[in-house]
Amino acid sequence: MKTSIRTIPVVLALLGGAFAASDIPAQDIQAKGFAITHAFTRATPPGAKVAGAFMTIENQGKDSDRLLGASSPMAGLVEIHEMAMAGGTMTMRPVKGIDLKPGTKVDLAPGGYHVMLEDLKQPLKQGETIPLTLKFEKAGAVDLRIPVEAMGAGGGAR
Repeated sequence: MKTSIRTIPVVLALLGGAFAASDIPAQDIQAKGFAITHAFTRATPPGAKVAGAFMTIENQGKDSDRLLGASSPMAGLVEIHEMAMAGGTMTMRPVKGIDLKPGTKVDLAPGGYHVMLEDLKQPLKQGETIPLTLKFEKAGAVDLRIPVEAMGAGGGAR
């Protein structure tokens, strides 16, 4: 598998310890026709500039919608990203959105779709929560508080 040196820390941060247990309860909310469950991010070491946020989003409404992006005061840039294997190489790229049809759910999980927090303002510390706003095409903004789990955690209650 080909991987650039710059990609390795990001891949390790997003994939590492995908099955670790968590003792921090995820915030499960119902808002604007969506159930958002198992939300979490991971603690970062000093100097780290990126982190991923993960969750399951279920469209419980009667209309299709689209997750367009996210924002957080903890990061200079927040984007929706997708990781995938392409020709034996792990790739990660921003996406313009994720379609959410009625009755369907999408997992934003290590190794797949996720919210990418870039240019972190400070390290993320285990036991804290961070604010994150999801932006939907029709439903608008949904505010969350995401628990920060241990480095390498996989999101407890999945």
